[in-house]
Amino acid sequence: MTVTLADVAARAQVSPATVSRVLNGNYPVASATRERVLRAVDELDYVLNGPASSLAAATSDLVGILVNDIADPFFGVMAAAIQSEIGGPGGRAGGERLGVVCNTGGSPERELTYLTLLQRQRAAAVVLTGGAIENAGHAAAVAAKLRRLAEAGTRVVLCGRPPMPDAPEAIALTFDNRGGGRQLTGHLLGLGHRRLGYIAGPEERTTTRHRLEGHRAALAAQGVEDAPRLTVHGRYDRRSGYEATLELLRREPELTAVVAANDTVALGACAALRDSGLRIPEDVSVVGFDDLPFSVDAVPALTTVRLPLSEAGARAGRVAMGREEPPPGGIATVRGELMVRGSSGAPRG
Repeated sequence: MTVTLADVAARAQVSPATVSRVLNGNYPVASATRERVLRAVDELDYVLNGPASSLAAATSDLVGILVNDIADPFFGVMAAAIQSEIGGPGGRAGGERLGVVCNTGGSPERELTYLTLLQRQRAAAVVLTGGAIENAGHAAAVAAKLRRLAEAGTRVVLCGRPPMPDAPEAIALTFDNRGGGRQLTGHLLGLGHRRLGYIAGPEERTTTRHRLEGHRAALAAQGVEDAPRLTVHGRYDRRSGYEATLELLRREPELTAVVAANDTVALGACAALRDSGLRIPEDVSVVGFDDLPFSVDAVPALTTVRLPLSEAGARAGRVAMGREEPPPGGIATVRGELMVRGSSGAPRG
């Protein structure tokens, strides 16, 4: 026999309207009353009719979290932090949100498809993480989707993604990738390095371009030539770092430092250097980016730029849930911190 909202109301000795308020979390209810309703929900194993509820309300209890690759710790850390902030009070049926991680695999088409599906589900909030794809047509399509979501009452937050002027409703917590890239390369230049190889991410990503621009700005500030042959593009993964490092050594046998697009790429670079009979940092220094959880445990520990991924994700979750005010103007820049560790040192001779 199907348990109804009226059954819950009778068990809790309250009105059906009070049960609805507790379950939707959209109206203040006395704590004792709320506990009585939730106890009745548990005892009767009542399940809220999500589709019907979302039709009656402006939004549902669904929160979409778009990531490029959930297996990448960069996205995993942020997604976990976002999800930790979207649950309802008490961890039971009152005002809870269902976090759904949407893994795009870097596909522009999948990104648009997920946004469409979340719009159909009347998502309460959507958080897009990581860099954006640099394609004018795709950017316009994403902006149009985000505007429609916002118009329907969905809160939209960008976490680690640049602001979108064509979708001003989207709150942006953007990472200072240029500043971090400048810090890393400036650190190596300060140690005396002049033959630096750079392993960049995919060319179509904003994160790739901004970090590379920071690297080049640091070179220019010190009057060091930015040789195009010393930049290799690839995926943000270990294999890319390994193969790109071998290519850099082929192009410049006297290489003294490798700047990697992120920490995972840096691990691949370290492996390639060791397999080539080179020591880190005595022969070649290596630096990464992000300060992912494994970075301090690498041997030697990685010099990197720490992005507060967990803190930024948690803030994005609170903003998405309306529990924290958006930053002034809807945009906040999250800056990184240079973490100097054993993988970088002065060049030989």
